[in-house]
Amino acid sequence: MTSVSAELPASLGPRPARALPLALWVLLGAAVLTFGVVAARTWWGAPEVGTRLGGYVRIDATALLFLLLVHTVFLGVAVYIWSRVRAVTKLEEGMGRFVVLVLAFMTVSSAALLSNHYIVGWILLEVSTFCAAPLIVRRSQRATLPASWRYFLFSSVGLALILAGFACVVRGFEAAGVQPSLFMDRVDAAAGAGIWQRIGLSLILLGYGTKLGLAPMHTWLPETYDEAPPAVTALLGAVQFNVALVGLVRVLQVFQPVNAQLVSTQLISVGLLSMAVSTVSILVTGNYKRLIAYASINHAGMIAIGLGLGGGATYGLLLYVVSNAFIKAILFLTAGKIKARYGTKEMRDITGLIKEMPESGLFLMIGTFALLGLPPFGSFLGELLILSELIRADFPLVFTAVTALLTVTFVATARSLFPMIWGPARSTAQWARPGLATTLPKIGLLLALIALGLYLPPTLSTLFRQVAASLGGA
Repeated sequence: MTSVSAELPASLGPRPARALPLALWVLLGAAVLTFGVVAARTWWGAPEVGTRLGGYVRIDATALLFLLLVHTVFLGVAVYIWSRVRAVTKLEEGMGRFVVLVLAFMTVSSAALLSNHYIVGWILLEVSTFCAAPLIVRRSQRATLPASWRYFLFSSVGLALILAGFACVVRGFEAAGVQPSLFMDRVDAAAGAGIWQRIGLSLILLGYGTKLGLAPMHTWLPETYDEAPPAVTALLGAVQFNVALVGLVRVLQVFQPVNAQLVSTQLISVGLLSMAVSTVSILVTGNYKRLIAYASINHAGMIAIGLGLGGGATYGLLLYVVSNAFIKAILFLTAGKIKARYGTKEMRDITGLIKEMPESGLFLMIGTFALLGLPPFGSFLGELLILSELIRADFPLVFTAVTALLTVTFVATARSLFPMIWGPARSTAQWARPGLATTLPKIGLLLALIALGLYLPPTLSTLFRQVAASLGGA
C-alpha cells in the first residue's frame, strides 16, 4: 500500500477535477485555524505571564514564540501535503491514518510547549514520539521500518535519561530537606543544589541532546531524516526538534544560574563534538537528504554552544533557532520534489536543476545560502552573535575550532550542492510546472526567513528579547 506521504512524480498535462478526501481538508483546516489562533494570541493577547489549569499550563514569551514557530511550519507542511495529494491520486491511500497521526503529533507538541510541569512535558514529548514513529514508515520502502525503530529506540533512551535526571534532582531536594516540586515556576534550584542536582542535570542535558541529535547520541538522525517522507522530515526537524529544545530551555531557565559551569562545559563540549561529526559526514556523503540531515546536526551543535554560552549569545541563538527551523522545512520539502522528479537521492546523478526544475533549483539554492549562514538571512546574524560572544567570553580555542569547522562545512556543502543546481542539464524532457499551491508554502517560509535577517516587527522583537532575558541574556 502506498503511504499518503510517499513522493511520486506528477504526471504531465491537465488533470481532471476530483473530490479530495475529507481528511485532507480537515488537515488543512486545522493548520489554518491553529496558526490563526496562535498568531492572534501573539499579536493581540495580554503580554503578561500566566498559568492555567491548576498551574499545569504556562503562557509566556517562550511558549508564544515557539508555538508561533511550529504552527507556521505546520501550516506550510499542510499546504504542501494538500498540493501533493491533489496532484498525485495514489497519495490518497492511507490519508485518514496519516492525518490522525499528524494532528495527534501537533496537539501533543503544542501541549508540551505550554506545559508548566517537567514530568508532564516529558510525557507529552514521549507521546509525540509515539505519534511520529509510524509516520516514518512507508510500506513500499523497507528501509523506512528500521529507520523508524532506530528513531523510537534512541528517543526512548534519551527520554529515559531525562526521567532519571529528574529523579536525581528530586533526590537532591529531599537530601537538602526541601519539599520537591517539578512545577517550573515553583522550583528553587538553589535550595536543592548539590551533587544529586549536578548528576541529574547532566543526565537531563544528555537526554535532551539525544532528542536534538547531538553527538554522541546522534546516529538515529541521518537515517531517520533520509528515509522519512519529506513532509514528516520537515515536522521532525522543525517541530519536534523545537519542542525538545523548549524542554531543555525550561530546564536551563531554572537550573543554569546555579550550575553555570556544568551547563557551559557540557553543552559547549557536545556542541563542538556534534559540529565535528557533522563536518566529517558532510565531506563523505553523496546523498543530498543525508547532507541536509548532517547539516541539522551541525546546527544543533551551534545551538548547544549558544545555550552553553548564555549572556549576549542568547538573542542571536534564538534568531539562529527560528531561522534554521524554516531552512530545514524549505530544504526537506524541496528535496522531496527533487526525489519525485529524478527517483534518486544521489547528488552525482542530478545536475542542472535550475534549468530542469527552476522552482526547486531556486529554493535549493536560496536554502543552501541560508544553510551556510550567508546574509541577509537570520541564520547569518544569529551565527555572528554567537561567535561574537565566544570572543567576548574569552573562549579563543572554541572560537578557532568553530570557525574552522564552519569553513570546512561551507566548502564541502557548496562543493556538493552547487553542481546539482548549476551543472549542465542532462535531460531535455519537458515537465509540468508546479502550481501555486505547491510553491506557496515554501515562498511563505522563505519570506519569514528573510524577515528574520532584515526586520522583526515590534511584537516579535519583544518576544525574542523576553525569551533571551529568561536565559540570562541582555
